[in-house]
Amino acid sequence: MNIRGSSPFPKRAVPGRPIRLDLDGLQQKLVRAHRGGYCFEHGALFGAVLEEIGFKPVRHTARVIMITPRTAAPRTHMFLTVPVAEGTFIVDPGFGALAPRIPVPLQDGVEVRIGPETHWMARDGPHWILRTRAAGKETHCWPSTLEEDNPVDFEVGSHYVATHPSSPFVNRMMMRALTADGRVSVMNRDVNIQCGNASEPMQLADRTALRTLLITYFGFDLPDVECMAVPSIAEWR
Repeated sequence: MNIRGSSPFPKRAVPGRPIRLDLDGLQQKLVRAHRGGYCFEHGALFGAVLEEIGFKPVRHTARVIMITPRTAAPRTHMFLTVPVAEGTFIVDPGFGALAPRIPVPLQDGVEVRIGPETHWMARDGPHWILRTRAAGKETHCWPSTLEEDNPVDFEVGSHYVATHPSSPFVNRMMMRALTADGRVSVMNRDVNIQCGNASEPMQLADRTALRTLLITYFGFDLPDVECMAVPSIAEWR
């Protein structure tokens, strides 16, 4: 299983539209409109797809610890575990640039690789931690106790991430798309286009350039981006 697709977070692009986690809303946005979303959306939709083809995924929340320590980080990430005959695997389609593109065994220290990326799970007391290594840099992504969460838990986490004034998704523009040859990553106006081992950094000149980028690499057109506000970009507030 190779997880491929684009995952922009478009809340700022469409002010006033709530983030829906029901299946109809997810299919309309991610499938029919070819737009992306964040972990709660991708995790919910991918979980439904797995169930439809006969798997029994379990939904979980985790605390993202790349910047904030575990004791201060809220449970604002969603991922899945999937039990199969060979064991249980972590499936995390919504973790942006660090998301594993293949399932990760729920075994302490067992690494999986795809291209230049390595992921594994590490046990730390009651917690399982997703870790990754790329270009010689190791990152501790998130810990979870792997308890099964309820649908309302994801609604609460999604609401916090989409609306709280301190949420990075409210203040920044973050997008990522996997391409046939690499990936395209966007943080505010900074764009990195990776093709094989080559990387091409660039900066968006304006919102019109952003709209062109969406059409070219992310597969959808959203005219509203030409007037959207991004608090962390001074010129776009």
